[in-house]
Amino acid sequence: MSTWSWRLEQRDGSPAGEGRSQSFPSQADAETWIGETWRDLLDGGVDQVVLLEEEREVYGPMGLHPAP
Repeated sequence: MSTWSWRLEQRDGSPAGEGRSQSFPSQADAETWIGETWRDLLDGGVDQVVLLEEEREVYGPMGLHPAP
C-alpha cells in the first residue's frame, strides 16, 4: 500500500516548515488535508507544495497563494 504526502516548499523550491507533511493512506486523503490546511501552511511560510506517492512526484509544484 502506498503512502501519500506533500513536500512543503518556498517559492524557490527549498524546503519550508517541516519540509514534508504527515503521511496519508490515499491521494484523496492527502488532497482533502491540503484543501483544509493550505491557509495555515501559507501563514507558516509555505509557498507551494508537491504531492508525493512514496518518493514519486505526482504533481506540483502547486502554489498556495491566491490568484491576483
